[in-house]
Amino acid sequence: MKAYVFPGQGAQFSGMGKELYENSSLAKELFHQANTILGFDIQKIMFEGTDEELKQTNVTQPAIFLHSTILTSCIGKTFHPDMVAGHSLGEFSALVANKTLSFEDGLKLVYKRAIAMQKACEIQASTMAAILGLEDELVEKICSKINGIVVPANYNCPGQLVISGAIPAVEEACLKLTEAGAKRALILQVGGAFHSPLMEPAREELAAAIEGSNFSNPICPVYQNVSAQAVSSPEEIKKNLILQLTAPVKWTQIMENMLKDGCSEVIEVGPGKVLQGLFKKVNRDIPTQSAEFI
Repeated sequence: MKAYVFPGQGAQFSGMGKELYENSSLAKELFHQANTILGFDIQKIMFEGTDEELKQTNVTQPAIFLHSTILTSCIGKTFHPDMVAGHSLGEFSALVANKTLSFEDGLKLVYKRAIAMQKACEIQASTMAAILGLEDELVEKICSKINGIVVPANYNCPGQLVISGAIPAVEEACLKLTEAGAKRALILQVGGAFHSPLMEPAREELAAAIEGSNFSNPICPVYQNVSAQAVSSPEEIKKNLILQLTAPVKWTQIMENMLKDGCSEVIEVGPGKVLQGLFKKVNRDIPTQSAEFI
């Protein structure tokens, strides 16, 4: 069974999508459509922008979404997913790929999400940190005892968990986790505390947009961040997507469940190879590859 997986924020690079644009009339059409929807020339930033320009949340999120969804469209008839999943932002790409959302609705929601998250980041100084080399349960336990908001945010793979919250609480947690034996506790260069209670204002804003969008029956199940379970009900998909901004990304559990449910091949659609590497941490023998437009 083929699993198609879609990366999230952090996978961007200058020049992303340019080859697609130059070699596909469909890609050209979709990029031009995206410029109209967004109201600015995102393809110019994707193809020629600096790293700093690409790091801006209102650019990064739609850029990664566009790279993944346009590549999916260009794969065309050879795209036969048995299951899909996306890491954080990538869940929106997965939902366009499995026909739950239209390209246009998906892009509008991603842009709304990016703007809402940016605004939430400006309300309170916050950050995230990668914790390496500890059991998830120990990280959860230590975070729960810190005075202030700090929570597990991204369960990336066994031994790699990202925490998120207010800056003083995250810094204290890093200290305690290092004392508890973490190999590394590294503060990340991010704009705020994604997948934490501090994203509540963004969740409320995005919820209204999600409720107003059309969700169709998917062509295959999506393993959602919030539950790590295979979901095919449009109403349940919508509910989980609303919860996603303030809940942790259960990527470790998603990979384990996909493998348990018969996944025999992983294809990453979009920039980078991060998700392939994470799958190898769970099962080193699983065949992985990047999706290619031929």
